[in-house]
Amino acid sequence: MAIRVVRLGTPRVPGEGLRIGTVRRPPRGVPKAEFASRDFYDVWLPEAAPSEELVKQAQAAESDKDWAAFKRKYRAEMSHPEKARLLDLLAALSQRTDLAMGCYCEDEAHCHRSVLRDLLAERGAVIR
Repeated sequence: MAIRVVRLGTPRVPGEGLRIGTVRRPPRGVPKAEFASRDFYDVWLPEAAPSEELVKQAQAAESDKDWAAFKRKYRAEMSHPEKARLLDLLAALSQRTDLAMGCYCEDEAHCHRSVLRDLLAERGAVIR
C-alpha cells in the first residue's frame, strides 16, 4: 500500500488506487462527470493545495531563491493544525490502501506536489 504522487490528467497505472486532486481549481473545460474517466481525479481535496497567493508566487518563481521561499511558505501553511491533521490522515491511509495525489504542473520539481511528497514522507507515509 502506498501513495503515488502524480500529474493529474496522465494515464493511471495499475494499483494506483483512488486519485486525489490537490489543486485549487477543477480542470478547465472538463465536465465534472468526466474528471475521473479522463484521469484527473476521483476526489477533489483543495485543502492540500497552496493558497491562491502561494500558487501565484510559485508560478512567478524564477530562481532557486524564489522557489525556496515558496516551499517555506507552503510548509508553513501545511503546518496549521487542520492541515497537519489532514497530512497525518493521508500518511496513515497510505499504510492501508493505495492512493494517488497530485496536480496539473508539468515539472514536479517546481510544483507543490514535490513538497507534499516530502511532507507526507516525514509523517511516515509509504511513497511510491
